[in-house]
Amino acid sequence: MFWETLWALVLGFTLSGAVQAFVSRHEMQRALGDHRTRTVVRASVFGMISSSCSYAASALAKTLFARGADFTASQAFMFASTNLVLELGVVLWLLIGWQFALAEFVGGVLMIALLRVVLPRVVPPSLAETARRGLTGSASDHDHDHDIEAPLPWRQRIRSLAGWRDAAGYTIGDLTMLRRELVIGFVVAGFADAAVPVRFWQSLFVTGHGFASAVENVVLGPFLAIISFVCSIGNVPLAAALWSSGITFGGVIAFVFADLITLPLLMIYRKYYGTRLTLRLLAVFWSTMSLAGLATDYLFRALSIAPDSRPGHGAIGRDVWGFNYTTVLDFVSLAALVLLYVLYRGRDRSGGGGRFAMDPVCGMQVERAHAASTTYDGAAVFFCSDHCRERFLDQPDRFAATAEGRRTGS
Repeated sequence: MFWETLWALVLGFTLSGAVQAFVSRHEMQRALGDHRTRTVVRASVFGMISSSCSYAASALAKTLFARGADFTASQAFMFASTNLVLELGVVLWLLIGWQFALAEFVGGVLMIALLRVVLPRVVPPSLAETARRGLTGSASDHDHDHDIEAPLPWRQRIRSLAGWRDAAGYTIGDLTMLRRELVIGFVVAGFADAAVPVRFWQSLFVTGHGFASAVENVVLGPFLAIISFVCSIGNVPLAAALWSSGITFGGVIAFVFADLITLPLLMIYRKYYGTRLTLRLLAVFWSTMSLAGLATDYLFRALSIAPDSRPGHGAIGRDVWGFNYTTVLDFVSLAALVLLYVLYRGRDRSGGGGRFAMDPVCGMQVERAHAASTTYDGAAVFFCSDHCRERFLDQPDRFAATAEGRRTGS
């Protein structure tokens, strides 16, 4: 599975890094002050050009909300960040078919539309404002704007070597940040596809009962995502394994959507917004993910484009070896990755990257003006989220040494 999708991962992360480096976030908060349809569409576009990491998306959504963005718009931003991204669609296409890639985007739009209708009715303005006051009161020491020089216009940056070094920094940082999710996702998916008996999956997913089976599958799919602990793009290989084992088309889509309600992320929401609001978010997220998966399933059936065949159990990724287009693209992508790494290290040696810092915990490149931070050994340290900041504060010496090793290449 990994070999089949390697070139797509490099391509997706490279394009994502370029967009993050050249598109400024300075106007995001100002543009997301309500939850009108146009604003939610704008929030979704902002999400599509941001990092696809679930942790980073949740942290940025929290920051936008704390600084004045509408709560529904900030959550739509987070949904788009992890579902309407190129790398996710390409990997889905390669592993299980183009219908899944298309369904990810169609269903993602449906899910955000449902969120725009449902969330304001479930989370009243008084509850949202209480959560905002809690954030602004607790984040003053580490989640504020830093005195960073404003970036050059994107037209100038895209023509400069420094701009492309920053883009390489985002690419390498995102790959570093998501390395654990990717490894866990592929390893768990490999065992689920090859070692777990088909009858086990068939006992979980009801089949052969028409609409009742479709509903059960789209409800159970997010539950498996909650307990799997695998978020971001790491859950795509497991989705492929579930598809080969009998889950419905809509159930697969609902499972992929549910990377935003894994248990670690639910604990983060609880810290950000409190238990009461988190429980409402879980109910809204789970229901919209399931409904979007169900609607996409029946829409694709009506259009006669729903997939009608699935790989045999244990067969995913078995026919990619040898000298073929996958091998050529993988070697080209590896060469491109080496070039990106050289650009990334060249930025450090040249003393550039003043707008950016590297999170010492997860390795993500962050923009200092929008990052959580603390002080260690007399110097400011920046993080992609409060989650990473707290891990650093628990073991600062360990993570400081790790960051120094990354910087020196040792």
